[in-house]
Amino acid sequence: MTNRKATLIGLMAVLLWSAIVGLIRSVSEGFGPIGGAAMIYTCSAILLLFTVGFPRLREFPRAYVIWGSLLFVSYELCLSLSLGFANSAQQAIEVGMVNYLWPSMTILFSVVFNKQRASLLIIPGMLLAIAGIGQVLGGSHGLSLHEIGLNLQSNPLSYGLAFAGAIIWSVYCIVTKRIANGKNGVTLFFILTALTLWIKFSFSQQPDFTINTHVVISLLLAAMAMAFGYAAWNVGILHGNVTVLASASYFIPVISSVIAATILQSGLSIQFWQGAALVCIGSLICWWSTRTRSLSKVSQETQ
Repeated sequence: MTNRKATLIGLMAVLLWSAIVGLIRSVSEGFGPIGGAAMIYTCSAILLLFTVGFPRLREFPRAYVIWGSLLFVSYELCLSLSLGFANSAQQAIEVGMVNYLWPSMTILFSVVFNKQRASLLIIPGMLLAIAGIGQVLGGSHGLSLHEIGLNLQSNPLSYGLAFAGAIIWSVYCIVTKRIANGKNGVTLFFILTALTLWIKFSFSQQPDFTINTHVVISLLLAAMAMAFGYAAWNVGILHGNVTVLASASYFIPVISSVIAATILQSGLSIQFWQGAALVCIGSLICWWSTRTRSLSKVSQETQ
């Protein structure tokens, strides 16, 4: 598979992921936080078995099977449960925005751990992205440390899981590229995630399922978005241009918020949209810091 084709396939994941926040929250309202997540990943795993197929694990690098599984399952638990345990639809969208720190973090970790070249623009880029999250968490008060603190205290579990997930997924994107040797274990990872969630479900008290047409449709759409989104993303990061994929993903916060607000019928303040815009702009500046460095290097080599 060519680098260009793999990159285009990876870009499809950006569109699919934009619907995940609203859909996961919608499913959790019918099946509960853990039950809803378990249902989504079970259906996604079944879809992947019939489309991607089960991987030949003997051909996989052992490090990829171990670390890929650990990082992927950990991230999915953080993402799904952070949204499921949110106190309201509004908070679920805010939690989703915290999770979208991962694109800028991916660039930062690439610079720190992969020695990717970058200019000093990466610093204001990260600061803008963080300020955007602060603007979102401040609600109608904007970038207010007091309001941010109160919001975080209202549900530290959801916000903490979302932030941890952003870090874990950034590490996954970088580590997978280095140790996967071109293999794609997404089907295995989804099965492991589903099993982990069902085990958690079995050993904890859960609310009764509330099944209706809206919840069932949301479940099917979430399963398809998750399965095909991650399948496409794994192809992209294994064989495509990771920097291009990360830069495209910077637009997910705004697109995702629009879709989530529509699905969950939740109005968002102007301060929220300002924060979402700052997250996108900050992430793009982080990407541009690596781009300008690369262009400078090419210019020097051609002189």
